[in-house]
Amino acid sequence: MTMNTKNLLIAGLGLSLLLAVFVSPYASSSPDGLERVAEDKGFLEKAEAPGVTAWEHSPIPDYAFPGVKNEKVATALAGLFGAGGIFALSYGLFGLIRKKA
Repeated sequence: MTMNTKNLLIAGLGLSLLLAVFVSPYASSSPDGLERVAEDKGFLEKAEAPGVTAWEHSPIPDYAFPGVKNEKVATALAGLFGAGGIFALSYGLFGLIRKKA
């Protein structure tokens, strides 16, 4: 990896983590597009029934780190761990792909 690529990677990761920590707590609590359609069409309750939703066993459900009482801090931690986790998985996957090529 060249120095320019490494610097770009570090800058991108840093920016992503900063945004995840400092901006995510201020995200809208309104339902997203799919959730809004489910509400409007009247089948949201079916999707949220116990045993139906995939999010029941999520490590960070509802974009809030479990066990943290302050909602903004819980959301910031969820953003930090989510962005960091995706970066780590992607970096590892691309490292494996690069070795095979």
